[in-house]
Amino acid sequence: MLIKKPSPLSLSENEATPEAIYKQRRTILKALGITAASLPFAQSAQAGLFDGFGKKEVPVDKRRVLASRPSSYSNKALSLTPEDKVLQYNNFYEFGTDKSDPAERAQNFKTNPWDIEIGGLVNTPITLGYEDLFNAFPIEERIYRLRCVEAWSMNIPWLGFPLASLLRKAAPLSNAKYVAFETLYDPQQMPGQASRRLGGGIDYPYVEGIRLDEAMHPLTLMSVGLYGKTLAPQNGAPIRLVVPWKYGFKSIKSVVKITLTDKQPPTTWNILAPNEYGFYANVNPSVDHPRWSQSSERFIGEGSIFSSRREPTKPFNGYEAQVASLYKGLDLKRNF
Repeated sequence: MLIKKPSPLSLSENEATPEAIYKQRRTILKALGITAASLPFAQSAQAGLFDGFGKKEVPVDKRRVLASRPSSYSNKALSLTPEDKVLQYNNFYEFGTDKSDPAERAQNFKTNPWDIEIGGLVNTPITLGYEDLFNAFPIEERIYRLRCVEAWSMNIPWLGFPLASLLRKAAPLSNAKYVAFETLYDPQQMPGQASRRLGGGIDYPYVEGIRLDEAMHPLTLMSVGLYGKTLAPQNGAPIRLVVPWKYGFKSIKSVVKITLTDKQPPTTWNILAPNEYGFYANVNPSVDHPRWSQSSERFIGEGSIFSSRREPTKPFNGYEAQVASLYKGLDLKRNF
């Protein structure tokens, strides 16, 4: 069972990240001559110091309200990041590398109809359609920390269901050890996939993977919404993975395929820069990125981005008590 009492790792009410900050960094970086090629992880870090927010018009909210139930795995002691920041400040290179690109370029992204296939080493392959995403399992609200590898963080109320519930329905075979994920590949809708310049030099589709025991952990969520509504396209609609103790790039967006396998699957950023982005990607203040420290993080809050405060990074993003046992005996510096 998870600890239900307020965690000493939780934040106070005045520490919440307001939502309007979730938006621009690459514009300033480009002006400084820093390109996506020099930031092998587009969610790449230190440049976060230069993030800023313009006064561009917020896209029309086309999301629908979702009914959900509270979850014992939700940390209600965390103050919420304002919704406008989460909607406007995104890493989703399929729509461009600037923080503002996803909200601007994904407005007409079609998420219905949608199919997600669950297969590989399973007894019962499954395909879920769009409405199944909201009806096949009870929807829970879970307030989780989000920690980007770029050393910024937010607190978000996700809506979704445990990945374990979906995998149990597919009945993994005994030799399954890993779970691989794949994002939709549609260059016509996702301009970053059609242009290496716009898409950060990534070979698409975006792929990710975690161990099966990580996937079956009750904290691991398949999210179909946030802030009481369906996901916005820029946040990974209609369904994305959320693994709260790992850096954000592990939480793959707009998933169309889940495959159980007996071999460690390839992952996009590990392929692109294996010395910078490991397979595990557990939040670890004692393991720095080669180009910046991970010992602290910029907690995005109200007001100017330049006045946003920093706080110490917490092991496993504050979920150490719940997940550290998964890695007993594993060298987390070598297996970063």
